Amino acid sequence: MRKDIEIPEVKNVFVAAVFEFNEDYNTHDWNIYLINDGSTAIETVLIVSQGYDEKDMTSPMRKTINVVPAKGYAKIEFIDESIFKLDNFFSVTYFIGDKMYDKRYELPRNSIVEDNAVMLPVMTNKGVLAR
Repeated sequence: MRKDIEIPEVKNVFVAAVFEFNEDYNTHDWNIYLINDGSTAIETVLIVSQGYDEKDMTSPMRKTINVVPAKGYAKIEFIDESIFKLDNFFSVTYFIGDKMYDKRYELPRNSIVEDNAVMLPVMTNKGVLAR
């Protein structure tokens, strides 16, 4: 029965930490984005994120995004610098048509730094891509 379950490979969908200016508070902040570099919109996106290490763990955060358009992106959350010392993961589940896709992305501890920033697909910003 398990052999009958098809799990499609996730392609062209990324999670990234982006350092950007916050006009409301006049500060520079790190925010997490979901990027869809595919040619089809992704729908009913469910995201669970959490940070952890050997002794500490954050509360899980859950978010739903109805649609991320093709070649589009959506902000998931602000990420506080105090949890950069933790391994942060993002479990992303979404649908394309009637097929469900699922992937776990990770930003290892101390990896969210400007030196690790690269040009991001779709966005005009630089950011740190999750693995």
